[in-house]
Amino acid sequence: MGWWQVNADTLARSRFLLSPYAETFASLKLLHSGAGAHPGEREWLNRHLPGHRARLAADPVTALLVRSGLGRDWIADFLTPTPRDGEGFEDALARVRGTDPAAARAQVRVSLAGPLPPALDRDDLPDRAARLLADLWDDAVRPYWPRRRRVLEADVVARTAQVSRGGWAAVLDALRPGTRWLGESRLQVNHHEYPPREISGAQLLLVPVTPQTGWVAWEEPDSYALVYPCAGALTDPSGRAPAPAALGALLGAARARVLALLAAPMTTTQLVAVTGQPLGSVGRHLRVLLDAGLVERRPAGRSVYYERTAAGQVLLDAADGTAPHRLRSPV
Repeated sequence: MGWWQVNADTLARSRFLLSPYAETFASLKLLHSGAGAHPGEREWLNRHLPGHRARLAADPVTALLVRSGLGRDWIADFLTPTPRDGEGFEDALARVRGTDPAAARAQVRVSLAGPLPPALDRDDLPDRAARLLADLWDDAVRPYWPRRRRVLEADVVARTAQVSRGGWAAVLDALRPGTRWLGESRLQVNHHEYPPREISGAQLLLVPVTPQTGWVAWEEPDSYALVYPCAGALTDPSGRAPAPAALGALLGAARARVLALLAAPMTTTQLVAVTGQPLGSVGRHLRVLLDAGLVERRPAGRSVYYERTAAGQVLLDAADGTAPHRLRSPV
């Protein structure tokens, strides 16, 4: 397994960061796999996968670069620059485009764990990758970015609250498959048998993306990043939380969706962004759920966060058939 040695100061200084470039590269990985993990991803793929495949079919060299650079166990480093605070998509893309061509070819060899295909023995690999990612951002990510950003912000809020309840170990254990706190200042970052890295004193960044994928990146010796998929219902940027049908019949579909989303703390603004419901409707749903004791509210600075209570969880479990007594719709 791959793991990083992390001292207490590095862990204390670690923080969450949103990156439009990471979101775009995660979307490229999703297009490359062609398989959505939930209805939101499948809907997005149905809309954008045909155009992506047509683009690559018209450019066999770039298509080969994507297949080779993504590899199976290792991604070519120049495709995943470590996110930086306040960096926009274009700034990150400029770092990709500015990669030394010889370094890019060497990194593709590493991702392939073998020789470079003759068709990729050229100097324009960074520029080809940058053009593809720029097109992907413009066509298939930027139109959704405002909502995705709010979904990612909600995930960060939930993880931050988890730190206060269970400490960093609880957060790191739940980031993505293969990531867990091993104890003795060791953070497992994946299942691969890579040499451990000493990152004590560096900056550790946790970067959420909405597609169900992830990777690690670094700029030695100063910055290391763990890119991870958003959790739970928040992974569906279409706003359709998995509310059981029986609960929808009892509470109404829109209100049941709000309750289903509140496994993690969210503000009214975030709920509006994720569900697509009007602000007034979300406010009314929250008032009914609060009065029924199914959600609770707590202030944090200038914001107010809502979260499902134990009673709300019991109701959701019962409607989903995971509790001993299932809810039945009134006859």
